[in-house]
Amino acid sequence: MIGASSSLMPFLAITAAIVGAVACVIAAGWVYKRGEPQRRDRDATILALLLSALWSVLCAAFGAADFSTELAQTARNIALVYLLFRLFANDGRDLSMRMVRYLVITLFVVELFQPLLLMLDRRFANISEAQAFIFQISAILHLLVTIGSLVLLHNLYAGAATTSRNLLRWSALALSGFWLFELNYYTIAYLTGDAPDLLSVLQGFAIAGLAVCLALGSHSRTAGLEFSPSRAAAFRSLSLLLITAYLLAMVVIAQSLAALGGELGRFSQVGFLILACAAAVVWIPSAKARGWLRVTLVKHLFQHRYDYRAEWQRFTDTVGLNEDDNATLQDRAVKALADITDSRGGLLLAPNEEAELELVSDWRWREISVPSPAAKRGFSSALEESGYIVDFDRVRSGANVPVELRSFPEWMLESEDVWAAVPLLHYGRLVGVVILSRPTTNRSLDWEDLDLLRVAGRQLASYLAEQTGQQALMEANRFDEFNRRIAFVMHDIKNLASQLSLLAGNAEKHAENPEFRKDMLITLRNSADKLNTMLARLGRYGSGKPSEMSVVEISALVGDIAKRFSGIHSVEVARAIPGLVRCDVEALTQALQHLVQNAIDASKDEDTVFLEVKNDGIHAKIEIVDSGTGMTPEFVRNGLFKPFVSSKEGGFGIGAFEASELIRAMGGRLNVETRPGLGTRFMVTLPLSATAQLFEQSLTKKNEVA
Repeated sequence: MIGASSSLMPFLAITAAIVGAVACVIAAGWVYKRGEPQRRDRDATILALLLSALWSVLCAAFGAADFSTELAQTARNIALVYLLFRLFANDGRDLSMRMVRYLVITLFVVELFQPLLLMLDRRFANISEAQAFIFQISAILHLLVTIGSLVLLHNLYAGAATTSRNLLRWSALALSGFWLFELNYYTIAYLTGDAPDLLSVLQGFAIAGLAVCLALGSHSRTAGLEFSPSRAAAFRSLSLLLITAYLLAMVVIAQSLAALGGELGRFSQVGFLILACAAAVVWIPSAKARGWLRVTLVKHLFQHRYDYRAEWQRFTDTVGLNEDDNATLQDRAVKALADITDSRGGLLLAPNEEAELELVSDWRWREISVPSPAAKRGFSSALEESGYIVDFDRVRSGANVPVELRSFPEWMLESEDVWAAVPLLHYGRLVGVVILSRPTTNRSLDWEDLDLLRVAGRQLASYLAEQTGQQALMEANRFDEFNRRIAFVMHDIKNLASQLSLLAGNAEKHAENPEFRKDMLITLRNSADKLNTMLARLGRYGSGKPSEMSVVEISALVGDIAKRFSGIHSVEVARAIPGLVRCDVEALTQALQHLVQNAIDASKDEDTVFLEVKNDGIHAKIEIVDSGTGMTPEFVRNGLFKPFVSSKEGGFGIGAFEASELIRAMGGRLNVETRPGLGTRFMVTLPLSATAQLFEQSLTKKNEVA
């Protein structure tokens, strides 16, 4: 009964039949192992799948028109009707609905006429009129079984409870898809008097789809799965449907005109081709046309306007990924909201110190004229208090809006392109207002727009507030750095003032002593030099970086420092072993002077501060020893080397910290030994020049080897 006109069709039919057989066997195994034993339709499903696999194997081996294949088809159809009956048994409707049983029995009887027709077809093989009549009768009987099965399917799913529909979803989909395929197949066969070639090839794939859906419906865990295409897929599917509808219309009209004769048919074909090209040129690049199609699709086919998952991913990508290096966070914030509503551009207004709104960003909307300020304080305060998203079309039409928002800026109402205003609120504080232009497809704001814009606006407000906080923190850090430098300067000035005060007090007692006057001149010269050096180094205070490194004789340097305090306090060099140290001379001098000054401040006037220089061949160690009040271990651990922490009344807490930073920057270290009531020993350890040179050479060799 079934023939194929193309040489490629038999190969495709065999391939499709093999695919269907494999799918049915796998699905039957799945249902046997994973299917729920308590399901009333489990055994019927396995039987239907195995008979479908048998039909597919016979179809691939002998062809669809073979006698054995036709018998297997009858057995398969009876098994599928029986499966349909057993699906009613899952909720007991097979017993309560008597008409279901009568209809199932009727379908069995009708399907069993097919073997009789097969035998008659073989009997009258040489009579074409008889074969044509038998083919028509066979197609009619197949249509009766198909229509009856679809009626049963409708009653099965429509009459099921909500909980039962989850179990029936995939099984009903499988059977309805199969019987609809059969309905189309036998309708065309009855009308044309022959089996349709293409649908004959696709029978194997229809069986494969049946098997997959039945397997999914066999377990409650997979039966609850829902087929939900994405909006992009639905948009493309609708586009394909429109194209298909156009092609069908073109074929029908062209064939109808061709039947009239003459050149009218050919003219119509050329005309359709030109029309299609023109539509493609105009439609495809048009954002407005695509927007209209998308809005129409969403309005009529989806419960919600937005695909929230896709919108949120795009929103976070827009804000977080700066594809344009010149785009600021403010620009990206406007773009993120404009993309949601398909607006062509947008503005970001931010409140200033007087709570007036000023323009801070214009994204793709340079043509609009925005005054300064863009809005008065009353408008921004009203938005902050109400959180109201303004729909300017409703405002222009005279719709009711909150009283506090009725003083709109004139430029917003005058420009028809101003479509919506979205306040950005962060913990009840207005961070900004995004003004959106009219979208490519003119439409009104609805509740979904308002909800999504409100949530996105709060998220953007948090981003903008965080950026503002970061900028404020950076400014505070710069002020902190400035204050830190001033603190270092004040500390040095305090030390100099203390030295000069001691010098002035001693001058009253020893002004007539020539030796004292000589020491006083040295001290004054040193103080002046130190002030000049401090001014030169002011820009480098607190950086922790040495300026110029040079080699110095450490014992001579320590001796010079001791002389600088002559006439102020008794400072003596107990021992000085020579050694060359590579260091920043000014920084090391400043650090040692801080430590000596601290020792003097902690000592009594009659107590001597001792300096000692040691050399172990690798390091030079400078020790500053006093017999003053000493320090507690807690203070040494938690406060000595911390800025702005001091044990002295009126102290800045800078000296030890600055000394430690300067010495560390030169590759040295500062340690302390102290006991309350006994005194303190500061130990400055620096690598000798030869040691530092060897270390640098070893690092260079390692880098060369690497």
